[in-house]
Amino acid sequence: MRKILVIFCAVVLLWACSESEEQKLHISKEQKLAMAREDSAALKIAVLPTLDCMPLFVAKELHLFDTLKCDIRLKEYNGQITAEDALRKGQVEGMVTDLIRGERMKQKGFALTYKIATGQYWQLITNRNARIRELKQLDDKMIAMARFSVTHAIASKAADSVKIPAERVFFIQINNVPLRLNMLENNQMDALVLPEPQSSIARINRNRVLLDTRKLDMQMGVVAFATNAVKTLERKKQVDAFVKGYNAACDSINKNGLGHYSQLLVRYCKVKEQYADSVTADFKFTHAQGPREKDIQAAEKWINNL
Repeated sequence: MRKILVIFCAVVLLWACSESEEQKLHISKEQKLAMAREDSAALKIAVLPTLDCMPLFVAKELHLFDTLKCDIRLKEYNGQITAEDALRKGQVEGMVTDLIRGERMKQKGFALTYKIATGQYWQLITNRNARIRELKQLDDKMIAMARFSVTHAIASKAADSVKIPAERVFFIQINNVPLRLNMLENNQMDALVLPEPQSSIARINRNRVLLDTRKLDMQMGVVAFATNAVKTLERKKQVDAFVKGYNAACDSINKNGLGHYSQLLVRYCKVKEQYADSVTADFKFTHAQGPREKDIQAAEKWINNL
């Protein structure tokens, strides 16, 4: 009788545990569904580990979007191609990118709306150990960039300006921005096209700048939205709130200085602690306005001439 009672208690205990686990699993599924619904309703922006995303990082850290009672979420990617893929698949509604990639998407039938010109600039930087002091020395050298982007355009412009034959300069596709900088630090590349803050770090380490988009009067950085993803009234309200939060973040950076947010460079831009306070301060953080028409036309022309 005692054995029967023990067995019965064990069965009851197992049944209770099993029910508890099933319940937990059921709750977990419900929570996941709720989270998925919330994520779907939120306005999601693909961001990169670059300085033009700093207003978005600051807005997140200061809860500026929450203050505006708007659910805006940042999705982090290491390069434009993966961010663009997320936009195409509807995983995000907007992304930080450049006009050349944007115009290429548009030419392939994907409708985009440019909401903000970010002020990002790019520099062609050579490895100090390669001792490249002028553009003509890029002959038979490797340049890291991302294809069909402003980095590709700058690398091409550098080679074309000194009439280096196409087969004599090697464009190496490195979409991942932090990896591109690492390749410079590890002497794996002769030259690279970098945005900020990666270009600041390259300069700090005494690598030479041969081209700068600011001197070429190229303003290519943008925040773009998938036009079809932000057509509803609710989405339009979210985009408006996003712009307000972006502007407030720009004001905060300009008031407090970039150094005040150096830890965000470490966290989001993957900048090493030793460089966080040395990143250039001449980056312009201005209120949201669309890109210049001449920059859109220049991007479209470059894509057409490929």
